[in-house]
Amino acid sequence: MDLDAEIRARLEEKARAIRRDIIRMVGAAGSGHPGGSLSAVEVLTALYLHVMRLDPARPDWAERDRFVLSKGHAAPALYAVLAERGYFPVAELTTLRRLGSPLQGHPDMKKVPGVEMSTGSLGQGLSAACGMALAARLDKADWRVYVLLGDGENEEGQVWEAAMAAAHYRLDNLTAYLDYNRLQIDGPIRSVMNPEPLADKWKAFGWNVLSVDGHNFKEILEATEAARAVSGQPSIIICHTVKGKGVSFMENQADWHGKAPGAEETERALAELA
Repeated sequence: MDLDAEIRARLEEKARAIRRDIIRMVGAAGSGHPGGSLSAVEVLTALYLHVMRLDPARPDWAERDRFVLSKGHAAPALYAVLAERGYFPVAELTTLRRLGSPLQGHPDMKKVPGVEMSTGSLGQGLSAACGMALAARLDKADWRVYVLLGDGENEEGQVWEAAMAAAHYRLDNLTAYLDYNRLQIDGPIRSVMNPEPLADKWKAFGWNVLSVDGHNFKEILEATEAARAVSGQPSIIICHTVKGKGVSFMENQADWHGKAPGAEETERALAELA
């Protein structure tokens, strides 16, 4: 895909705005998951603002593409991109995690327009995405299913059950993205539960495997296009990312997995993202 400079500039501008929204909402809530939200921004921005067939005015439009945020704790990133896409006002983002707000700590499909699956218990999103992809095939529909997994989540057994099922049913309308920032709440994933050789494992389970810089729109979009062209296999795009991307004191720090910035830290982060 020849990514036009104007399109790339627009996506990069949107990604900066989404990162600022993430910091503002988590800072206002006083709790949340900024690190893994910031690392997933480019993938979500590319999907919602360039790739997916959607109509925010009709969240339940039957022909829409589906997205599942399997790493549900990165909800701030999903909420920010949904607001940017027009599913609800950006002003609502600061209600994150407040009593009565639809924007809870993990996505709720019954309360937030545009959320296809309630997630939070890690390991389950890929199974749900497999079911959606099978449903599309049974309906002879051409919409596609996208799912974002965390690298720590990759340790869950259910992920590999779903991976086997997706390959068994040859779900070539399913594309998974793995946010490979190499850190989870307890520290480096290689120390907690080493996933390597990661690409070889997914290949052994029957998947078409691609690898990209997860902050490079050109690489993300080229890989997404390549995945669409594959027949008879599901695809996974391993996205090499930086936890806390864009905020110097959060980058590559496991401590910011599930900790909100204070008022001074929020202002410092927003200044860096200006």
